[in-house]
Amino acid sequence: MITRWLQAAALLGLVTPASAQSIARPDVPDKIKAPAGEEVVLVAHATGSQIYVCQAGTDGKPAWTLKAPEAELHDQKGAIIGRHYVGPTWKLNDGSEVTGKAAARADSPDANSIPWLLVTVTGHSGDGALSRVTTIQRINTKDGMPPPAGADCNPAKQNAELKSAYTADYYFYAPPK
Repeated sequence: MITRWLQAAALLGLVTPASAQSIARPDVPDKIKAPAGEEVVLVAHATGSQIYVCQAGTDGKPAWTLKAPEAELHDQKGAIIGRHYVGPTWKLNDGSEVTGKAAARADSPDANSIPWLLVTVTGHSGDGALSRVTTIQRINTKDGMPPPAGADCNPAKQNAELKSAYTADYYFYAPPK
């Protein structure tokens, strides 16, 4: 029981293990590096879907466009610690939540996977692990791409939705305390 409380408290930032070390920054392309001086405060593994909708593209032709992500966020042991959804929004079980806007992108090393992103946080709510977060990276993506152009997206399928399964790692950064 005490061990579970300490694990939950550590997740919420109430206590830190005596041997705590800072979380290393991942090796990423320069254009999606988090600002110097910020530190990684949380890493979460996402499993879920990228939701695409069939709509008229900028050229007027039907195309699959991203509507929203829909994913669970997991800690290093696989426990669900929150979720990621439209906004884009990341909300943890501790009540903290951030929304953001993509600031930069880099192609995934896996050509069949969605790009890696650098996200600037544009909004906060709640107290908890995300309350100080200013930057997020989406890396190590696997899958999640839209269907090929024209694939089952035509005027008769206007507004049809399709889910494309994906996984990714999200690194959350904040200024040092």
